[in-house]
Amino acid sequence: MTVTTTQPQTRTAIPAPGLRTGEAADAARWEELTESVREAGQYGTRLQAERVTRTVLSALGSHVTGEERVSLAQSLPREAGRVIASQIPATHPLTAREFVESVASRIEGSTPATARWDVSTVLGVLADRIGESLTTRLLAQLPPGYALLFGRADLAPTA
Repeated sequence: MTVTTTQPQTRTAIPAPGLRTGEAADAARWEELTESVREAGQYGTRLQAERVTRTVLSALGSHVTGEERVSLAQSLPREAGRVIASQIPATHPLTAREFVESVASRIEGSTPATARWDVSTVLGVLADRIGESLTTRLLAQLPPGYALLFGRADLAPTA
């Protein structure tokens, strides 16, 4: 009797056709970002998390300008950077509440409460990924009230 044992095969990541190694790595970073959003927001699918991520990043992209916008786009996966950089800067900065309401209007079936969850989830994951320094710079550029959306205490002085 002959006993045959099989050795586990090592899996090697093979880039999708047409993707170079750098592009495949960047696609993996985008997938990691959206998977982090899916887990943090308890979304049922990565596709749902991806839609929410794109919506929130596009809204944020129109409110962040200058050096911070460039730094933000460069610190994220290329796809996320494109979403941010492709937005036309807003002429009127929105308050945090207006920002959440604008996101609610972009997501079918969304309410201000669900949009706040979506925004807080994406911006909280974003803050973890971009680090303390850049998050602080972004918050300095945005109107008061955004800190809570990024998962930070809002320590604005009261009048």
